[in-house]
Amino acid sequence: MRNPKLIFISLLFIFLYTACERQYIPKPRGYFRIDFPQREYQVYNSDCPYSFEYPVYAVVQRHKSMSANPCWIDIIFPTMNAEINVSYLSAKDTSMSTYFDDSRKFAYKHAVKADAIIEETFIDEENRVFGSWYEIKGNAASSIQFYLTDSVQHFFRGALYFDTKPNKDSLAPVNQFLKTDIQHLVKSFRWKE
Repeated sequence: MRNPKLIFISLLFIFLYTACERQYIPKPRGYFRIDFPQREYQVYNSDCPYSFEYPVYAVVQRHKSMSANPCWIDIIFPTMNAEINVSYLSAKDTSMSTYFDDSRKFAYKHAVKADAIIEETFIDEENRVFGSWYEIKGNAASSIQFYLTDSVQHFFRGALYFDTKPNKDSLAPVNQFLKTDIQHLVKSFRWKE
């Protein structure tokens, strides 16, 4: 008759011998899968001297600060934990070059954490919309900043922020998705006469 202990020990030995053949390699840390909504846009129109198209999955609210200009808004993306802080200024009190310089300084404040800052110019002569776009690569607090102006009187500035610690790897898909939405906002932007 067969010895059950001997069979068990033999099977255990075979299992351990074959299990230890390959070196253990841990899986890299993963991130949650993000399902993005279908792109669809709606027009933002208010008493402010501008209008633009923004995604239907975003919410526009007046800026939280009590001292904020009535045309300062936040475009909030609740499902992505992100928002675009928008400010509007008129050149009645300050020269336009001051606004340009300040906007550039705000973007380059992130240079400490940024891997690179890509600056592009936007020109739409037909609608008198001109501006600059800053794409900030790396673990910076803001990954996209931009400003739009008519070069005479109006200045519109936006900055994308996430309500989380910056991590370029985990935020990359969301940044890319929102980049397309912000580009659409910029291209659809109009000054009111």
